[in-house]
Amino acid sequence: MSISVLGIDIAKQKFDVALLLDGKTKHKACKNSVEGFETLTLWLERQGIQKVHACLEATGSYGEDLAIYLHEAGHIVSIVNPARIKGFGQSELIRTKTDKIDAALIARFCLAMNPGPWNPPSPEIRSLRALVRRVDSLIDMRSQEKNRISTAHETVALLIKEHIAYLDQEIEKIRQQIAELIGKDPHLKRKKDLLDSIPAIGKATIPHILAELDDLGKFNHVREMVAFIGLAPKETISGSSIKGKPRLCKIGHARLRRALYMPALVSIQRNPLMIAFYNRMKDKGKKGKVIVCAIMRKLVHVIYGVLKSGKMYDPNYKPAFS
Repeated sequence: MSISVLGIDIAKQKFDVALLLDGKTKHKACKNSVEGFETLTLWLERQGIQKVHACLEATGSYGEDLAIYLHEAGHIVSIVNPARIKGFGQSELIRTKTDKIDAALIARFCLAMNPGPWNPPSPEIRSLRALVRRVDSLIDMRSQEKNRISTAHETVALLIKEHIAYLDQEIEKIRQQIAELIGKDPHLKRKKDLLDSIPAIGKATIPHILAELDDLGKFNHVREMVAFIGLAPKETISGSSIKGKPRLCKIGHARLRRALYMPALVSIQRNPLMIAFYNRMKDKGKKGKVIVCAIMRKLVHVIYGVLKSGKMYDPNYKPAFS
């Protein structure tokens, strides 16, 4: 049975699809809801399509429900980094951008590049991810409110303080839910205990790692995990005249980079291996941010090793970091 290609441009309220069929492109717009998913299924059936290779960009949570729906219906689903789609579009010299055009572009990318299949996270991971991201949102909201106090009128300052107190309660309540969820799941609890053995990886960071790194099996090497997070160094060298400074390649998981930043700073103060590495980098004249990013990469190596091996962190073991 041949598999048709379906490009999906996802948005909060709706999604546009482009179906490649017999050399032609057919379009359809649907609501981003269960009703819209069913409408898409009926439309595909009217086109005589039984199975598609659906492709959509990784754009937060907007497309997750649709991806799961299609996966459970027996379709192949690929979720691709938007940077890859953008690069593909630039290679076609596309200058116009609409939802309809983007859906067709994603379909052509899928046909040409044949991206690998995506597997949905377990219900436990989905719940954990939602709770962790909710805490992040509330923390950001609390920071905004704290920044407003210094310039707020006295009649408003009290209201802001009350809102901050409420946010504190909500954050603590959700963190308790997170702890209970992890504690009830033997697999998550085991991984949590392993991560807890790593110096500087604290209680606030562990849920982020568990929620966002749910499937280590997709990484054949730790370098792939470093690239997935977006911590691989990026060099710009061309000929003999162009040599830019190495920069951090941020095409990756911003939430995990953010989660690992503070542990990297703490590692410089508490972990003897990281302290020694920090001093070596500093002696070579490396700047602070460069060193912190290097420490973050080393932490990824440690996390990968601990979770892959299923063994607690051993401070006497000196891995060959790359």
